[in-house]
Amino acid sequence: MTTSIDQGSMDREQWRRTILEVAAAVAPGWERWRARIEEATAPVREWMIEGLAARAGDTVLELAAGAGDTGFDAAEIVGERGRMVCTDVSPEMVAVARRRGAERGLRNVEYRVMDAEGIALETDSVDGVLCRFGFMLMADPAAALAQTRRVLRPGGRLALGVWGAPERNPWISILGRTLVEGGHVPPPEPASPNPFSMAHADGTRALLAGAGFTSVRTEEVPVRFTFGTVEEYVSYATDTAGPAAIVLRSMSEDERRAVTSQLEQAFSSLSAGCGYELPGVALAAVAS
Repeated sequence: MTTSIDQGSMDREQWRRTILEVAAAVAPGWERWRARIEEATAPVREWMIEGLAARAGDTVLELAAGAGDTGFDAAEIVGERGRMVCTDVSPEMVAVARRRGAERGLRNVEYRVMDAEGIALETDSVDGVLCRFGFMLMADPAAALAQTRRVLRPGGRLALGVWGAPERNPWISILGRTLVEGGHVPPPEPASPNPFSMAHADGTRALLAGAGFTSVRTEEVPVRFTFGTVEEYVSYATDTAGPAAIVLRSMSEDERRAVTSQLEQAFSSLSAGCGYELPGVALAAVAS
């Protein structure tokens, strides 16, 4: 039997520790697959940058930045007179972002290890906040959103992206279902942090309202992941897919072959030409 990660039985502090351990393990994979991830999720990044409406000279904060490309697009907009604060709770992810920022030749970026649930910045100190695919995985997204509202100056904006409903994101939900059906992981509890914990627009708006945001606009943004083979997809998931990646790495060869075979059947309706096109939908929001 493979090792499982039971999110449902964890308290918030346990989940934070798990996220740090998982992030450290997958950071090298995120760096290897960065270009593929950014290509697939470019529509979300572009929507968020447009919604943020940053201006030259602004200070922008990115939470849960990962490899940092969303914030780096904003850094280019705010220019030399502006400042981009690139943060992640994982030191390993911040190191990945630092290398990516250097590749892009950015000199107006400050890199900091920071927990979004306790943002170490002054009140009313930033003009905009970005968070792509981060709030949904936090132990206490309400606390993180309240902290976000605190550090925003009057009139400042938050632009965020989270994943939509599981049935509209087969690129990730099929893998999760396969691991659950195979007994490799327990079914996730609805209230636990997971990729779909903020999938519904009404719930996300309620969280934003509870944090003090009074103007909220949401929109669904489609994305598409492409893979040449199921084996390539499994390699991608093993490198990048959070807790699922840890489970995949712990499998025996027989278990891994069985999962690959099950995924081949599940992906059969998603074949396209010489590979597979796996659709997805993000829920994007801008709030002030």
